[in-house]
Amino acid sequence: MSAGNDVWGDRTSGGPPHPFFGSRWTPRPEHVRELDPTSAGLPAGFRAAGVACGIKPSGNPDLGVVICDSDRPVSAARFTATATPAAPVLLSRERCRLDGLRAVLANSGCANAETGQRGLDDAAKTQGAAAIALGVEPEEVVLGSTGGISWYLPVNAVLKGILDVSGRLRREGDADFQQAIQTTDAFEKRANLELELPSGTVRLSAQCKGAGMISPNFATMLCFVQTDAALEPHTADLLLGVCVKRSFDRCSVDGQLSTNDTAVLMCSGASGVSIEPESEDELRFGEALDALLRALGIMMVADGEGARRIARVVVRGGHPDGVEAVARSIANSPLVKTALHSADPNWGRLVQAAGSALAGRDWFPTPLPLDISIENILVCSAATAIDYDQDALARAVQVQEIEYEITLGGGDRIQAETEVFFSDLSHEYVRINAEYTT
Repeated sequence: MSAGNDVWGDRTSGGPPHPFFGSRWTPRPEHVRELDPTSAGLPAGFRAAGVACGIKPSGNPDLGVVICDSDRPVSAARFTATATPAAPVLLSRERCRLDGLRAVLANSGCANAETGQRGLDDAAKTQGAAAIALGVEPEEVVLGSTGGISWYLPVNAVLKGILDVSGRLRREGDADFQQAIQTTDAFEKRANLELELPSGTVRLSAQCKGAGMISPNFATMLCFVQTDAALEPHTADLLLGVCVKRSFDRCSVDGQLSTNDTAVLMCSGASGVSIEPESEDELRFGEALDALLRALGIMMVADGEGARRIARVVVRGGHPDGVEAVARSIANSPLVKTALHSADPNWGRLVQAAGSALAGRDWFPTPLPLDISIENILVCSAATAIDYDQDALARAVQVQEIEYEITLGGGDRIQAETEVFFSDLSHEYVRINAEYTT
């Protein structure tokens, strides 16, 4: 099947949210300053651009490049955990020098997934062409694609687009690149930050896309992060891995794992500030990266196709597997999500989802002693409904961000804890996904 059939790839996107750290669940670290995303540009040592090459029938931007001009860049990457990875994921994992990437080549409008050997060949052709145009080695170009599954990449159009985009690269090109990677996103997920570290000032920027087919254990997303700090490969890989687990791995819109998830961190070192392992610099840089990725993850949830409200579920208990299963079950429950959409404080749906998650697991007692709070209002203790102010609870859930807290096995055996951010389920979500292909 040829590419270019994604109806919703033509949505008009607004600019990046302001302030960037707008959610109560992502406070801005004190040593981090938000820069104006309309004028800040990328950190030193990076250039970017985005163009329309004809993948999308609308003529909207659909091909983007980011390049690091440093001779010795350091990078790290994470990819989808699915058993059906797309061709760009397979090629990047198998052929790229993931700790020394120089460039990103990303497209929207076509996932190049489930396209067999032809898909791999097409990905290799575009990777090679980008390497020639940018003056780097093919193994230094990581690929990212997003769009419809089973569509073949229009290689000739992409090759022409590579020549076009390579001539437009500039430090202020991050907004153009952002537009080129979006599909059903209703607004940009982009940031430009300045960090005050003990050893000096560094910059951190990111461009991210994602709004549907999102599940914990990674999301249908592309995320590219740049910094002018100098990091060792092990440090970059460690920090990215930890921060992805605390951000994108914690997000769910519809419980569906994608074929194309990709997150890349690139470090130019152009600031002259080195992040030494186990230093105060590393701690503060890690805090900033963590806050950045968590904010982007929550933005994806808030942009969940047709979403009106989002929630955070925190589950505590004596068994890590149990708390994880309950958190994911609640986040992905259609009953919980529709109640969230209408601001219905029907906590019985939380009970049902928790019980379903632990069915047949003999290390939990039956019936399960369950405590439930919604917006800090306790509604259930030891699996027993208690008196509470129902009017106060009804008022408390009339907000855009709602928090649920679940304790398994009573409050005296708390050992493990996890969280998941998720969106509601709306009529608009059904409409968007019913019309996604023609």
